[in-house]
Amino acid sequence: MRAGIALGSNVGDRLDSLLKAREAVIALPGASGPCLSSHLYETDPVGTEPEAGPFLNAVLEVEYEGQPFDLLEGLQAIEASMGRPSKRPRNAPRVIDLDILYVGNLTLSTPDIVIPHPRLHLRRFVLTPLADIRPELILPGQLISVRGLLQKLSDPAGVAAAKTQWDTQFPVS
Repeated sequence: MRAGIALGSNVGDRLDSLLKAREAVIALPGASGPCLSSHLYETDPVGTEPEAGPFLNAVLEVEYEGQPFDLLEGLQAIEASMGRPSKRPRNAPRVIDLDILYVGNLTLSTPDIVIPHPRLHLRRFVLTPLADIRPELILPGQLISVRGLLQKLSDPAGVAAAKTQWDTQFPVS
């Protein structure tokens, strides 16, 4: 199944963090290409402490053969290996944030994981990069495409193309 993953960083060398995280996601057991990779976006922090810096955000989509819980565990292991503590205040600044957005047409809700991401359709900083790679995707539980959700969105958060970009044609072996 195709799995969408949001990447974000607002601490340290944000670009380096996203590059390392993308490499690590592709290397996860069960992940394979083709990998779709959005452009990078500079985004205003949402729901964070006042002194939090802006985020660098992107979205990846990979082929994933495995259970969503295994994907979540893999993403959390990447976060931990990059210095993100497992116990932290909600919306605290972070060197890396990896969130499962969707896994095919799966819907799942447990205390540990909710798919699709419950606030995905409300967040400009996720929908904008997702629209780069899958504008016509209709997410489970939605009636209109990602592009349509983005056009209707009232989220005032600032989202702009980052000055520095990465290669969106990311090769996967």
